[in-house]
Amino acid sequence: MMKRIGEKARSAAAELALLKPDVKNNALLAMADSFLAHREILKAENEKDLQKGREKGLSKAMLDRLLLNDKRIEKMSDALREVAALDDPVGEIYDMKIRPNGLKVARMRCPIGVIGIIYESRPDVTADAGCLCIKSGNAVILRGGSEAIHSNTIIARLMNEAGAKEGLPEGAIQIIPTTDRQAVDAMLKAREWIDLIIPRGGTELIEKVSKNSLIPVIKHYSGNCYIYVDETADPEEAVGIIVNAKTQRPGVCNALETLLIQKDIAKKFLKKLAPRLLEKGVEIRGDETVCSVVPEAVPARESDWEEEYLDLILAVKTAGSLEEATSFINKHGSHHTDAILTKDYNHAMTFLSSVDSACVLVNCSTRFSDGGEFGMGCEIGISTDKLHARGPMGLRELTTSKFVVFGNGQIRL
Repeated sequence: MMKRIGEKARSAAAELALLKPDVKNNALLAMADSFLAHREILKAENEKDLQKGREKGLSKAMLDRLLLNDKRIEKMSDALREVAALDDPVGEIYDMKIRPNGLKVARMRCPIGVIGIIYESRPDVTADAGCLCIKSGNAVILRGGSEAIHSNTIIARLMNEAGAKEGLPEGAIQIIPTTDRQAVDAMLKAREWIDLIIPRGGTELIEKVSKNSLIPVIKHYSGNCYIYVDETADPEEAVGIIVNAKTQRPGVCNALETLLIQKDIAKKFLKKLAPRLLEKGVEIRGDETVCSVVPEAVPARESDWEEEYLDLILAVKTAGSLEEATSFINKHGSHHTDAILTKDYNHAMTFLSSVDSACVLVNCSTRFSDGGEFGMGCEIGISTDKLHARGPMGLRELTTSKFVVFGNGQIRL
């Protein structure tokens, strides 16, 4: 099966690399229309996955990640339209230099080739990954989690049917049609056909892929996102940001998991913040100071500072200084997304420089760490690696480059 899928993908990638932008854009727009035209079918197939998830006892947060409702289907459609409207990176020539002998040396942006994506839960990843790969000239092989097999299959089918009518090659978007875990092992060894593996999911999946892949991997481990509230922060603004970052959608990787508060303001600030969090059903796991102020708080364990809960749980700790906070984040965070709430410009700039994470924010919710919110249309994932791509991965991050040289008869002496 992997050989058959891989050969089709490799053939499709060769054609995709040469497609004109208009062909790719028209295909994406047709896919966007198809999602809206078939929303009832999408929801019906999604309900099969939701029902199975309920029977398996999936958490409320995990079921939320799995859900496709009208709003999310419209958002999937909008994301495809946004990607279609973006500049096509393929073929861009940049960094041109003219050498003393007259040679013009530059780089040309080109597709990576065939991208394999292994992911869990969220069916909208199928749409995001498919559209970004098509626009960047890559074929894609998708292996979603068993919990979303019906949703992923129908999304991929609608994209393929719409894309084929606009001239996309067969095999441009393929989904592994089985939930057998051996399919993942087969993908990780398929280096003849796959150029890059991108895993999206829990730590167990990421570690398995990283350990066993014979193909280069771009990944993010956990999304243990931090916010630090310093002594100059506006209390009302800070409370609103924290509540949003934790509760707006707790089951996603850019949700707040750990809060640090400057110790001199901690008691006063917690009296404002805690009732709002408790009202939203958040369990607070705090250090000694936090527990002394918030009776409902549970004493935190050392492991809580490194936990990605993906649920309505928040670890809260006090920090004596900005330096202490940034050091703690770098030691215990996941280098995904971290934010500072402050009115001090120097504190903000120190935080931006000191925190070693893919996305570092000032005075806003960590939930903005997202390709769509960054103007990339959508994202194929958020990389916490440092090589090739870091942070939300959009079109440019799905391309590589080659040197191109323009001469007029030069020979090397």
